[in-house]
Amino acid sequence: MNRNYLRAIPREWRNLSRFFAALGDEHRQRILLTFEPGERLNLGAIVEISTLSRTAVSHHLRVLREAGILRSEKVGKEVWFWLDREYLLAALGTVRDYIRDRT
Repeated sequence: MNRNYLRAIPREWRNLSRFFAALGDEHRQRILLTFEPGERLNLGAIVEISTLSRTAVSHHLRVLREAGILRSEKVGKEVWFWLDREYLLAALGTVRDYIRDRT
């Protein structure tokens, strides 16, 4: 057992708590699963297939974007969202590397 509980969190782990908190909600998981590879969706498209209100979907999209899982771009009056594939792979790779190196 490593007894140094108060040691600093590694730099590459600092954003992982937001990442996993965002993925901990089933509605956000469902929203992520609506994206096809390379697809960009707007709020209306996600609301259309969701059981949630427009306000709730907007909240979940904001959480996912702030966690780095989604990227967004405003085009005219619409905001388009897509998965940040590189960030997802890097975050999950960090966890994979930790498990690989310590088990």
